[in-house]
Amino acid sequence: MGVDTNLLSKGLKKLLVLIFLLIASPITLNIAFKAINKMDDSKIIAYGILAIAIILIIITLILAFKTFKTFLDALFNK
Repeated sequence: MGVDTNLLSKGLKKLLVLIFLLIASPITLNIAFKAINKMDDSKIIAYGILAIAIILIIITLILAFKTFKTFLDALFNK
């Protein structure tokens, strides 16, 4: 009963991307809400940033589930 090192290395790479997204997506969402409050005449840019933030959050959630599944497969030898 050993650990699959190839799968574990893939999981660690996914974890690094996940950590980046966990930091970037709330910051982007915060920037979008502040832009909506500040801009009066053209809010199209603010709503574009908001759309990007929502997409980043969805990608973050999906990647989190896939990353933890990869770790579990590596530890328990699928």
